[in-house]
Amino acid sequence: MSIFSGKHIILGVTGSIAAYKAADIASKLTQAGALVDVILTGAGEKFVSPLTFQSVTGRKAFTDKDLWGDEAHVMHISLGKTADLLVIAPCTADTMAKLAHGIADNLLTVTALAAKCPILIAPAMDGGMFDHPATQANLATLTSRGVIAVGPAEGHLASGLSGKGRMVEPAEALGHIRLALGRSGRLAGKKVVVTAGGTQEAIDPVRVITNRSSGRQGYALAQAALDQGADVTLITAPTALTPPVGANIVNVKSVQDMLDVLLNESADALIMAAAAADFRPKHAAKDKLKKRDGIPQIELKAAPDILKTVTGSGSGTRRFSVMVGFAAESRDLLENASEKLKSKGLDFIAANDISASDAGFAVETNRITLLFADGKKEPLPLMTKTEAAEKIIEHVIRLLE
Repeated sequence: MSIFSGKHIILGVTGSIAAYKAADIASKLTQAGALVDVILTGAGEKFVSPLTFQSVTGRKAFTDKDLWGDEAHVMHISLGKTADLLVIAPCTADTMAKLAHGIADNLLTVTALAAKCPILIAPAMDGGMFDHPATQANLATLTSRGVIAVGPAEGHLASGLSGKGRMVEPAEALGHIRLALGRSGRLAGKKVVVTAGGTQEAIDPVRVITNRSSGRQGYALAQAALDQGADVTLITAPTALTPPVGANIVNVKSVQDMLDVLLNESADALIMAAAAADFRPKHAAKDKLKKRDGIPQIELKAAPDILKTVTGSGSGTRRFSVMVGFAAESRDLLENASEKLKSKGLDFIAANDISASDAGFAVETNRITLLFADGKKEPLPLMTKTEAAEKIIEHVIRLLE
């Protein structure tokens, strides 16, 4: 994931049972290409050893012993000044209090004082501690200074109590880390609307007509836009995927639902990655169709043409500065995509051959060709949908610039 590639992230680990989650975060950040320096407090060492973090990051994990070592006079300065982001996960009530009041009595807190980068904390503490007025006051102080606070979540706590205090899960923490790293990206201040998934057209209260779209490419596009700092609205048909952290999620089912939402949207860019139905039942049964009544005859009619309607093709009305479409075809790929590009008034279109076993629906990879309104063509090799999304977002950025 390019958002993490080469980024220097300091991961502070304090004294909480949730410290085991930090090992997972460190591992995933490293696998994604980040350079991760871990700083454990004395209490943090009681839960997870420095060796654990050295094993998953391939780098020395620092402790308070290093504060008083030969490099003590420069270590916290060099760590704090070279980092792109300081993450403290888990962050205890004690460490929150120290950060809020400028107390620097260990390597982590003195590094936080020296840091020139954004700071993100994931609070973790037991029952009642997070809601205590002192903790809330410290949190307010930190957020007023620009510290990003993620969580805590509600759930079962180490004491056996249930309440607000659980550190967020690693996947959610990673999503917020991505947001923090990308917030000054090339799409900062821009709004991007992405549609994703396969729409569903009701036959009766139980059955629908849908398609094989998983929504993966649309979700990857939303994440790639977030990574570049965009304000992202993801309009999604039903899917099993977890939405990217930070996106404004609008759930829809049918083509008409999606169209109604889009007609009330305007943005710098629209990326129509959803597989919207071309046809829908002329009449949806009020009650569930029963087998005993025989095989129903389902008459179809054309579904609304979302792209043509939203892009204002032929009307001269555009509410999106850049408009991107997708053409999923099983034959005559480039011919059909080119016709769609022109008829819908798009800036460019991504054409993919869904007959290929390694591209299109229900797989993690895609092989697409980008066709542009000015006649240019850019075939892309087989790549992950994440990589394809980054390529498409790069072209959106160029058009907006």
